[in-house]
Amino acid sequence: MGAFMQPQGHVQVVSNLIDFHMNPQEAIDAPRWQWIKGMTVEVEQDVPKYIINELINRGHDVKIQLNESSFGRGQMILRTKEGTLCGGTEKRADGHIALW
Repeated sequence: MGAFMQPQGHVQVVSNLIDFHMNPQEAIDAPRWQWIKGMTVEVEQDVPKYIINELINRGHDVKIQLNESSFGRGQMILRTKEGTLCGGTEKRADGHIALW
């Protein structure tokens, strides 16, 4: 992940962890979106249809992007409150999480 999408992707993943109580894998796997300019928003193809429709109803120009590479990639390892490690790896690219 880099450039224009990087801060947008980071906020989305952190929001998934904190606001929606997702584990690292769920937070990374969740569908992403990116603001392009003005009212134009690109979304991944697995964004729920009701969200796309609501964005359109609010005046956004929604583009469904079939190429997931523009939505970033990442891996994450978190320490849980119990002290164990929990990880997630990107479905949009090759990668793995290794813990010891």
